[in-house]
Amino acid sequence: MCGVAGFLAREPGAPADLAGVERIAAAIVHRGPDSGGFYSDGPCALGHRRLSIIDLSTEANQPMHNEDGSVVVVVNGEIYNFAELRRELEQKGHAFRSRSDSEVVLHLYEEHGPDCVARLDGMFAFILYDARNRKVLIARDRSGKKPLFYRKLSHGIAFASEIGALVRAFPDQRAEVDLSAIDEFLTLQYVPAPKTAFKGAFKLPAAHYAFFGPGESPSPVRYWAKPRGAAHTGDARELSEELLRLMRAAVKRRLVSDVPLGAFLSGGIDSSTIVALMAQESSRPVKTFSIGFPHADDSELAFARMVAKRWKTDHHEEVVSPQMTSVVAETVRHHGEPFADSSAVAMYYLSQMTKKHVTVALSGDAGDENFAGYKRYTTARLGHLYDRLPYRGQLVFRAALEGIGRAVVPHVGAYAERLGAGEADRYTRLIGQFSPSEKRALYMDSMRDASTGDTIARFEAVLADSAATSPMGRVADLDWQTYMIDDINVKVDIAAMTHALEVRCPFLDTSVVEFASRLPEQMLMRWRGKWLLRRAVKDIVPAQILHRTKRGFALPLERWMKRDLRTLVKDTLLSKRARERGLFDPKVVTELVDSLDGFQPMVDRLWTLLVLELWFREFIDAPAS
Repeated sequence: MCGVAGFLAREPGAPADLAGVERIAAAIVHRGPDSGGFYSDGPCALGHRRLSIIDLSTEANQPMHNEDGSVVVVVNGEIYNFAELRRELEQKGHAFRSRSDSEVVLHLYEEHGPDCVARLDGMFAFILYDARNRKVLIARDRSGKKPLFYRKLSHGIAFASEIGALVRAFPDQRAEVDLSAIDEFLTLQYVPAPKTAFKGAFKLPAAHYAFFGPGESPSPVRYWAKPRGAAHTGDARELSEELLRLMRAAVKRRLVSDVPLGAFLSGGIDSSTIVALMAQESSRPVKTFSIGFPHADDSELAFARMVAKRWKTDHHEEVVSPQMTSVVAETVRHHGEPFADSSAVAMYYLSQMTKKHVTVALSGDAGDENFAGYKRYTTARLGHLYDRLPYRGQLVFRAALEGIGRAVVPHVGAYAERLGAGEADRYTRLIGQFSPSEKRALYMDSMRDASTGDTIARFEAVLADSAATSPMGRVADLDWQTYMIDDINVKVDIAAMTHALEVRCPFLDTSVVEFASRLPEQMLMRWRGKWLLRRAVKDIVPAQILHRTKRGFALPLERWMKRDLRTLVKDTLLSKRARERGLFDPKVVTELVDSLDGFQPMVDRLWTLLVLELWFREFIDAPAS
């Protein structure tokens, strides 16, 4: 696990901007504190910061060269099938200098060119320079576990593991805000790929690679997608046994490490499954790590302890208090663009605690997206029922839901109002923060002009392209392709790498993802989600965990913002500095802040605006350096 940086000059004969690459590497030293290295030749420069995981020797330092020095690479991540690939490549005559998993990328490229990416099983992002044709290949893993950004500059194109480092490494070319990205952020609480919050800077999408030649515009190529085909036909017993077998293999692949290893444990089904499987594979107690909150109603520590006791783990806990949210400014800085998932703060502290004991941690992320685990899917099923009704039945059904929503469950009523608009539109209203009507009230002219409707169009494209075999499967796939990649994975990567911690996710194993993508709806969700997963792990996860109500990992914002964070919110959002940006109507912002005194405090929207304002101060107001 590491940090990568690179530059390719605009003109073939121009020298590379090695100083810019060095500045990027200096800014991401936290991602790889063990060693660093650079390469510069002709129009290309590469930089690397190393967190040593496999092969701790200096032979595994990067950048790495092939036998004749014509191909050079910097890699971030882990290649889980590197041993098999290495044996195959050695049989073809390739000579290896290290035991590192990263070195297989070099020789695999020599054999297969850009098609080498499809042979890699792991979490990775890499920058490869082919000196023979003076081209750069960049690539990112199937699930987008590891990030990679690129930025167009006047004298070339630059690459980096973190967007903040990328925009600050070239102080003579100040970055500009992309207000259309800010518009999407206010809906999603993150900026979706391929956009970033900066004009001229982009995320390479997950499961894509791209070639860059001097002065050429890249065209990212998708090299993997979930397989199409009929739904699995096995019975529940057969499918649950197959799922458990795949999960066991996925966990085992992620236990290869030359440094200490442990696991995040939230007390939910997903992390409990990972810990149970790790315990069965390990001869020593698994080190487990949990975060809680001061009030028992907000905390899952009791459930985490239950699993830790069941599997006799070496368990560690920490309680996050309101005072700890002072770290929000640091999380904003490391994310580099607006990111308002409040669990980023809890993840920061979980990673900080975990790093004191281990260098690698396994997590339970992606169980919800693979197996339809979110509570909101219950509401989404109402839309699927609506879609199957005749026209008159739809009118009656919608009216009934709107009435129930107004009287009992407001979010159901809001969802019902958009039933006829299609899955993408109504699901956006289900997960979104600021609705279109709220944006119209909030926005000043500059933001109104930037509002594009890109989010719904993006969701429509994902749903249309989904290989899932059922409506619920397509909704879960939508979350997998968007929320998981651009929110969950980003949050975990930034929080963990801030503390030089590697996080591996068995639920993102390709075999598990492809298996889940072909499950029929009744195996995903019956009266609640994760039906097949619950059945598969019923003998290794305590019953209390299997049947408990799902709880997210977010901060207890309402409790904290009404009291402990109230002054911070008011002083930041109502400041002269914030008003003078001219983006939002001060009257509407004041009403949102005043809602903290009412029965329906708008805490998620306030947190979103707070993070945005802190980001402006960090990256736009501050001088480039």
